[in-house]
Amino acid sequence: MTEVAFTPRVFSGIQPSGGLTLGNYLGALKRFAKAQDQGIETIYCMVDLHAITVWQDPEKLRHATRELCAGFIASGLDPEKSILFNQSQVAEHAQLAWIFNCVARMGWMKRMTQFKDKAGKNAENASLGLFGYPALMAADILVYHATHVPVGEDQKQHLELTRDIATKFNHDYGVDFFPITEPVIEGAATRVMSLRDGSKKMSKSDPSDMSRINLTDDADTIAKKIRKAKTDPEPLPSDADGLADRPEARNLINIYAALSDQSVDQVMAELGGKAFSEFKPVLADLAVAQMAPISAEMSRLMQDPSEIDRILANGADRARAIAAPILKKTYEIIGMVGA
Repeated sequence: MTEVAFTPRVFSGIQPSGGLTLGNYLGALKRFAKAQDQGIETIYCMVDLHAITVWQDPEKLRHATRELCAGFIASGLDPEKSILFNQSQVAEHAQLAWIFNCVARMGWMKRMTQFKDKAGKNAENASLGLFGYPALMAADILVYHATHVPVGEDQKQHLELTRDIATKFNHDYGVDFFPITEPVIEGAATRVMSLRDGSKKMSKSDPSDMSRINLTDDADTIAKKIRKAKTDPEPLPSDADGLADRPEARNLINIYAALSDQSVDQVMAELGGKAFSEFKPVLADLAVAQMAPISAEMSRLMQDPSEIDRILANGADRARAIAAPILKKTYEIIGMVGA
C-alpha cells in the first residue's frame, strides 16, 4: 500500500453550551488564535450537534452558538484566515458519523469514561447520541482529514478512539484513506481552576459567580474577582517548587503566566516572595488589560446577530468544500452506488 502524505490541517471544536470563562480563553480560544498564524490550515467548529446529546433550550442554544462565535473572534481568531462555522450547517459531519457508527465497536464505546461520567447512575436514561458522541467526534476530525487536534486531558481518550476508527476503516477496506490524527497536548494553564477552590476546575456550572471570570465580565468585575480570589495566609513562595501543596497560589500564578505568555519559572523569578496584597493588584491589572477588550468586542459583535450568522454561513461553505469530496470518496470506498 502506498503511503499517503496528508496536508497538515488542525481541527478543534467547542460545545456552544453558554457561559464562556477565562478557562475557555486560556485553554482554547487564545491558543486557537495563535495557531492560525503558524502556516497550517486551521478549522474551528461550534459543535452544536454534540450539544444536543443532552436537552437544550432552542433559544439558549442559538444564543450560545452566536456568543461562542463572538468569543472566537474577540479572542483574535480571524474568520478569513481560519475556517469558523457551526457543525449542524455541514451535513457531512453527521453522514460520516453514521459510517463510523458502523466501524466502531460497542466494546470501544462502553470503555469511554466521559459517557459514564455524564450519564451518571442512570445510564439507561441517557440518549443514544450521548453514547455515540465519540463516533461523531471522530467524524468531525476525519471528515477534514485533520492531521492534528489540540486536546486537553478530558478528550485524550476520544482522540485515541478516533485513531482506532481510522485504523480499522483503513484496514477493513485495504486503503490508506484516513490519517492517524496526532494529538497536540497543550502545556500550562489548560486547566484553569476555580477562584474559590484551587482544587476544582473553573466552571460555568459553579453556583458562585465569584469562582470564575466570564468572558462577558467588564473591567470592574474582573478586578473585583481577582482581588477576592481565595488564597492562603503565606506570601508567594520563592520558586515554583513551593507551589506544589498550595492549589490557590498555583492557580493564580498559572493564570498570570498564561496571560503574560511566560513560564511559571519566569513569573516566580519576577514575583516570588511577594505578599498576595502585592501580587493580586498586579494580576488584576494584567487580567483587565487582556480580558476587558475581549468582553467589549463580544458585546459589540452580539449586537449584530445577522453578521455573526453570515460569518458562520461563509465558514460552513468553506468547510463543506473540504468535507464533501472526502465523504464522497468514503462512500465510493465502502461501495455506495451513486457516490
